[in-house]
Amino acid sequence: MERTRRHELDPKHGRSRDRRSTWRWGRLWCGVVFACGSAVAQSVPEAREAELVAAREKESRHLGLWSQLTFRREFLKAGESYFSPDGRRIIFQAIPVPDPGQAPQEHYSMYVASLTRDAEGGPVGIVDVRRVSPAGSANTCGWFHPTDPDLILFGSTIEAPLAPNKPGFQVGTSRYVWSFPENMKVVTLRLSSLREGEEPRPTPMFERAGYCAEASWDPTGRFVLYTHVDPARQTGEKPDADIWIFDTTTRRHHPIVVAPGYDGGPFFSPDATKICYRSDRAGTDLLQLFVAELDRRHAGEASGVTDDASKNPGTEVPVGIRAEYQVTANAHVNWAPFWHPSGRFLVYASSEVSHRNYEVFAVAVDDLAGANALGGAPGGVLGGVPGDEIETGTLDERGEIARTRVRSIRSVPRATRELTFAPGADVLPCFSPDGRWMMWTSQRGGMVEGEARPSSQVWIARWLEVDPFVPGDQPAK
Repeated sequence: MERTRRHELDPKHGRSRDRRSTWRWGRLWCGVVFACGSAVAQSVPEAREAELVAAREKESRHLGLWSQLTFRREFLKAGESYFSPDGRRIIFQAIPVPDPGQAPQEHYSMYVASLTRDAEGGPVGIVDVRRVSPAGSANTCGWFHPTDPDLILFGSTIEAPLAPNKPGFQVGTSRYVWSFPENMKVVTLRLSSLREGEEPRPTPMFERAGYCAEASWDPTGRFVLYTHVDPARQTGEKPDADIWIFDTTTRRHHPIVVAPGYDGGPFFSPDATKICYRSDRAGTDLLQLFVAELDRRHAGEASGVTDDASKNPGTEVPVGIRAEYQVTANAHVNWAPFWHPSGRFLVYASSEVSHRNYEVFAVAVDDLAGANALGGAPGGVLGGVPGDEIETGTLDERGEIARTRVRSIRSVPRATRELTFAPGADVLPCFSPDGRWMMWTSQRGGMVEGEARPSSQVWIARWLEVDPFVPGDQPAK
């Protein structure tokens, strides 16, 4: 399953050229190719090719050396991909092309693959693609352990999803929607346990009623950030999801953001002092992005972790948030925030161009945290104005949420940069651990005859800047 298509802009003509072959962008995608016994022809019409060339020219300030990693001939659609800590592998979700005469599977499977590289070290394709989720299950949000390259986690129902399975967040007639099956669990799997011809057997990290997914480890591998939908708290038509942290040492769960409405898709900052996430707490189906500074207490100070004090007396346990910042405030859907390794900005997907043409943007967040988050600056808080309070807290001895309220800061208009410009969806961006590559899900590829639009597939490109908000801030060669 190796693919080696690498593209860059021709500086003379502003056209896309292929560094690895004479194959021209968009003329004919590999002719007729075969996957799972079926022929799939992909092409890019002349008009669309012109749009893509123009998009590449606009993107060339931030991106270069574009490569497509997954293809329609293997996957009906693929996306939400993330790097391993060493940058050698990726984990992604996809729906494979079915065998002839068979219906496609309804839900995403989870896959792991190794990246292949050209002579200059740039990623150009994938090999050793392995399904890591059980057949028939629904899966989402894969992640690699930060120090153990053999261990992964992802959200999985393990078996078929249970009904009712409430969807959420559909705007107008768009298909911005995902599901929240109640039997979705955060599971782990050792890649070394996979055996040819045997079904993968992931293990639940913990047992909790209701949807648990959208999970990732912190840089130490001790804490797991995840989204939880508690069935006992559901009163409306749409799921009310909260953000929690699971301490793998003490086996305790800490509620981090429990505001009304959906809060999810969280990630730790590179230094683990903050988290980013998306929220529909306004109830408008227009997700906004937030950053929160974690309340970290030394082991023994945090409720219920006194047993950890003797083992790790210097450990700081995240038990809530100190302050929250809203970093987008617009009439658009903003989702899938992800930290650049510098911690200076986030990349995310937004409907700012159109609900049918999501693009990747960046937003500066390096001036949000610190002492000013607690109101230390004269006249208020740097970067925002006082807003509503939100609920956070810990669990008491009975396992109930001991709620506290902390300041939420409404964003003032913040600097943003549009990073992608291709027709169709460009969503779910992430960075390689060294910050040199951006990977995302895109519909900029070829189109299969009879289909209305190109399928979503995984793409990667060289990140040409350290910070898009600092002119000339180039990475080391």
